[in-house]
Amino acid sequence: MIRVAITGMGVVSAIGNDVETFRRALLDGRNGLLPPEGMDEVPKGISVVGQVRGFDAEGRLGKDRLPLLDPFAQFGLAAADEAIAMAGLDFRADPEVGHRSACIIGTGGAGIATLQDGFTRLFKEGKTRVNPFTVPRAMGNAACSHITMAHGITGPSFAVTSACASANHAIGLGFQMVRSGMADRAVVGGTEALVNFGNLKAWEALRVVSRDTCRPFSKDRTGMVVGEGAGVFVMERWEDAQARGATILAEMIGFGMSADAGDITFPSVEGAARSVQACLDDAGLRPGDVDHINAHGTATTANDATEAKVIRAVFGDHADRLPVSSTKSAHGHALGAAGGLELVACIVALQEGFIPATLNVTEIDPECPLDVVVNEGRRVPIVTALSNSFAFGGLNAVLAVRKA
Repeated sequence: MIRVAITGMGVVSAIGNDVETFRRALLDGRNGLLPPEGMDEVPKGISVVGQVRGFDAEGRLGKDRLPLLDPFAQFGLAAADEAIAMAGLDFRADPEVGHRSACIIGTGGAGIATLQDGFTRLFKEGKTRVNPFTVPRAMGNAACSHITMAHGITGPSFAVTSACASANHAIGLGFQMVRSGMADRAVVGGTEALVNFGNLKAWEALRVVSRDTCRPFSKDRTGMVVGEGAGVFVMERWEDAQARGATILAEMIGFGMSADAGDITFPSVEGAARSVQACLDDAGLRPGDVDHINAHGTATTANDATEAKVIRAVFGDHADRLPVSSTKSAHGHALGAAGGLELVACIVALQEGFIPATLNVTEIDPECPLDVVVNEGRRVPIVTALSNSFAFGGLNAVLAVRKA
């Protein structure tokens, strides 16, 4: 079996628009959940969001590209540029390098900002035309396609959409491609730009959005906070990374998936537990080998209690001493990009020996009997970490990474 190295990562988020800023925010316990900015109107039920702020699209991507890029593609391309630069790869150096490289990018909402702008023109402003680039801007594969075009990636490339599990599915599929020999390297991750009036109204209507802030596993939690951003990675064959002297950030070692085949919004303990166990089996791990879990941890009543039951079911007594955190309490729930942001957080945890805090917690819910790292991060040696993503529609995806 081919070993898979992660040699680059890039991030755009509510707590930082590059890896170093994101890292520092996690170490400092900075909360990026703030009132929305730059909107003409904010839904009444929305008090804070995990909004990307201070993102210089023109400076990062160039003025000429922007007309074709919805914000979700801007975030994804910027994160990919950072990851590829960190990895030190040039996909155009040899045509065979590009041909043997894959690109898989997950998204849930894709170009929803472009669609909202078009609908506003048609139905509110009474215009008769929309932006001529509406289709290529809004399509779900736009971010993936722009990454391939910008960097000369000509191998297997596509988009994945599975709601909150989109990024983990994309990352896991890229991992499988490299490990199986289908590709020598892969650019993978997720991207989302969902802080806009229409999308916030849709989430508000579901009655799962917090009245105040995101407090996962807390007894007084009131719901999720909508976030956005991108997390993108470069994965490659371990021996290739070593041969070219690349810095290996972490090793990707496992991926598990399952479908609840139950309720469209309510999570299943059995279904999610199967994905966690499948990931452990794929990685060759026993429950006691896992040092940390970055939980899905959305701070909804149903999700947190269900996830606690999942962790207890899979890890048994080890759950008593298995540190769990939800970084959504800092950057919000970035939906299709969530797994990308959270894998960056896992790699930072491995590198720093530091488990990021679950912020805003007042009292752990008795229905969530876990070792939740509350309000302040914890310095502990970490070798292996899991990242959980359990999506609407009952689609589950779990990743395992090991310290390099």
